[in-house]
Amino acid sequence: MSLRSNIFYKRLMCLPVGIVVSSALFLSACNDSNIQADTGLVEAATDLSVFEGCYTVSHDEPAQIKVSQQDGSWVMQMKEPASAKRVWDDAEPLEVIENSDIPQFFSIDPDNVDAVIGRPDRVLVLGHVKPAYANIDPLLDSEYLSYIYRGANTIYRVECDDVNTDILANPHANIVIDNVNESL
Repeated sequence: MSLRSNIFYKRLMCLPVGIVVSSALFLSACNDSNIQADTGLVEAATDLSVFEGCYTVSHDEPAQIKVSQQDGSWVMQMKEPASAKRVWDDAEPLEVIENSDIPQFFSIDPDNVDAVIGRPDRVLVLGHVKPAYANIDPLLDSEYLSYIYRGANTIYRVECDDVNTDILANPHANIVIDNVNESL
């Protein structure tokens, strides 16, 4: 090889090496921003403040479940029956539930859920559905889901109250069913 072709060959080889290095730097810069964006999504998914408040199974009923933050931890309380000397029972701890566990409790795509919190024994699990998804899913009439001992349903966020109610009363106790065909 001549000296001239050797210099040309070295310069020509610098071009592909430069392209490879530039591409690697460009791709690594893109990957770093994706990692930062994903980290932001994880932080948003664990924002449990959406659960603070009181809940019931119907808009027409008083609060039955209270979720609050006590001493830096999330807890839940159930309303006591009217015969109790207090309105709310002892606070039970709640913990974050991973999105991968959502199908155990709710038949909804985990991508449509902001956060899930539940008791350690998983007897009660609460989920918050993204508002945009709750608006388009005809099966949801609330952003909140509850799983209570093997059953899932929507629940409603209502005003918290300190009024004792008889939640153990039989709502059908005073119903009288008459025979409608007595005249026959």
